Amino acid sequence: MSLKKIFFVAIALFLFQQTFAQRGNIRYNLLGLNGGVSFFDINTDDLVTFQKTGFTGGFTTRGAFYDDFDIIYGINYFNSKVAVEGQGLTGTQEIEYSIQGAQLNLLGSYNIAVKHLSVEFGPIFQVNSKMKLADDKYGEYIVTGYNTLMASEIQDISRINLLAAVGLTAGVEHFRISGQYHYGLTNMLNKLNDKNLENNDFKGNSSTIVVAAVIYF
Repeated sequence: MSLKKIFFVAIALFLFQQTFAQRGNIRYNLLGLNGGVSFFDINTDDLVTFQKTGFTGGFTTRGAFYDDFDIIYGINYFNSKVAVEGQGLTGTQEIEYSIQGAQLNLLGSYNIAVKHLSVEFGPIFQVNSKMKLADDKYGEYIVTGYNTLMASEIQDISRINLLAAVGLTAGVEHFRISGQYHYGLTNMLNKLNDKNLENNDFKGNSSTIVVAAVIYF
């Protein structure tokens, strides 16, 4: 799915929410911007990885849905980073990669204290780039645990992934701080299995901690 289609889906979700606002006498509907830092890693037995820090930001909306529940949806751009251990002329090296993309989220929110403290949960649909080497000079380094697999050969990861999110948001009506954990439900290394590499059974799930600020208008 292209970024253009993701925006189309977001607009459709907005209209869906507005329909329920009319039917359910929703008490508030907030539009906002969010931005923060991400701590990304890949849970896998096939690579030695290291968590690195990236960033995320985008558009979000929150509206009262039913009783103590809100519904949240939005689009985020992200730039995640991760390192994979490799061996080269200079010895063992943490080889850094970056992954960019867009996420469409649709979350439920249970209000512990309305407009001040809530628990959030739900799915995230992600379209991402390849896992791009931050520095091409490490491209011919051999990935730790392998004999011939080079760092440049593990860049072409799966481009569409589904994640599950859970987190906590606290603050006041127009400014909140959120912390979320995102776990990849799909094998983001699966596309590597079509490349005739030294390993043809890569398995890995993304693992991300996101700390962000949200400003509502």
